[in-house]
Amino acid sequence: MLRRLVPGDLDALAAIQRDPEVMRFLGGPRSLALTREGLGWIIEAEREHGYGLWATILRAGGAFIGRCGLIVQDVEGVTEHEIAYQLGREWWGKGYATEAAAGIRDHARSRLGFDRLVSLIDPENAASKAVALRIGMQHERDLTFEGRPTSLFSLQNRGQAPILQGSA
Repeated sequence: MLRRLVPGDLDALAAIQRDPEVMRFLGGPRSLALTREGLGWIIEAEREHGYGLWATILRAGGAFIGRCGLIVQDVEGVTEHEIAYQLGREWWGKGYATEAAAGIRDHARSRLGFDRLVSLIDPENAASKAVALRIGMQHERDLTFEGRPTSLFSLQNRGQAPILQGSA
């Protein structure tokens, strides 16, 4: 299940974000203060846009397993809507990221009317690439994003050509 993140999610999110393996492709482990700052940003972005990153909760038992959702990103001067996912390590390899990302994809298309969705993934993050491919994304191009090498995966609604770098 997905629900809005709230300030009470701080401890659970901080536990996930202080794990070096979880944060390996996201700049390294985060302190409680950085996670608190990030959670505030997430909550404000959701208020501003009406969507954002959401708490990812197991239906059976209600465990907080991560955060998944949509982020508005400026990618080389173009506003993109990114499907982003981050789960605690104990929840990896069980299909939860794919299930959450597919739900976000469907919501973004049917409820929000987005024709194009992207995921910005570290080129070495094979697991995140696999999730993007499983929800129908394709590798579009490699670029530098926020100072790091990044693979941009995208998904277009049928009948729309992908936006390629250098196209008008």
